[in-house]
Amino acid sequence: MKVLVTGAAGFIGFHVCCYLITRGDTVVGIDNLNDYYDVSLKQGRLEELAKHESSSLFTFIKLDIAARDKIASLFETEKFDKVINLAAQAGVRYSIENPHAYVESNIVGFLNILEGCRHNAVKHLVYASSSSVYGANETMPFSVKDNVDHPVSLYAASKKANELMAHTYSHLYNLSTTGLRFFTVYGPWGRPDMALFKFTKAILQDESIDVYNYGNHRRDFTYIDDIVSGIILSLDQNVEGNEQWAGKSPDPSTSKAPWKIYNIGAHTPVNLLKFIETLEQALGKNAQKNLLPMQAGDVPDTYADVSALSADVGYLPSTDLVHGIKLFVEWYKHFYKIG
Repeated sequence: MKVLVTGAAGFIGFHVCCYLITRGDTVVGIDNLNDYYDVSLKQGRLEELAKHESSSLFTFIKLDIAARDKIASLFETEKFDKVINLAAQAGVRYSIENPHAYVESNIVGFLNILEGCRHNAVKHLVYASSSSVYGANETMPFSVKDNVDHPVSLYAASKKANELMAHTYSHLYNLSTTGLRFFTVYGPWGRPDMALFKFTKAILQDESIDVYNYGNHRRDFTYIDDIVSGIILSLDQNVEGNEQWAGKSPDPSTSKAPWKIYNIGAHTPVNLLKFIETLEQALGKNAQKNLLPMQAGDVPDTYADVSALSADVGYLPSTDLVHGIKLFVEWYKHFYKIG
């Protein structure tokens, strides 16, 4: 099977590429290598993937999904069987500082991917949504049956827009699409703007860490291997329309079109202070905490109901937080050569 993975130099994209290559799929990875965070980390991921280029199972192309003509040409040339779209401008807080970046990548770029799939007989598109779409919702756990019309950041709004855009293409062109709402992904090769990475760096350098909402956040921290498992299980099962779907009582997660939305998380929310305590134990050092109020655009809690993904594709998260943080710390110390 020939698969396009966008955002291949990113955290999740890198791990997805590794998995697909290992099982023998032919993978074309693209990424624009922007400087939203340290490009050397992206280059490090690509160096790992480059080890597979001699086998012809992996090819990397530096390319921005917002480049309309180049994306169209890529699809026409490569004739992908399936596509995993993970390229996006990430970050809730950064969307307040630089909103235009989110429209260019997450809206314009995603449209280009949809068009490429539409015109080139792609069998299935799996794409990244986000738990951020739940916005002001307070009923826990978050369910794909819930209404998500009250986002509290532009990033969240862009991800909700992706779900709506995908439905349009599924409805009009019978394109099989699956949207996955990721819940706080962590693990080796993670993003430097995420809490685990920032906290680890600061603690090791004897610097204080900013703890928002006075540490009262709860997050459904999900280990990267569990995320990759859910992505691949979803990719391998094309979506069919739900014949029981009714417009008079619409199910927000399915459709008569071949379109599905799933949560993908650990289904185990953890208090932020407990998360920091677990990290302190893994590092053998205590954190200096700078307790702060909640930031604009943030939400107090996330908690994923993953029953739909489990029932439909057999998703079963299995990595506990203590083990997952331990593996991240080991990777971090090795990558940054910390004794």
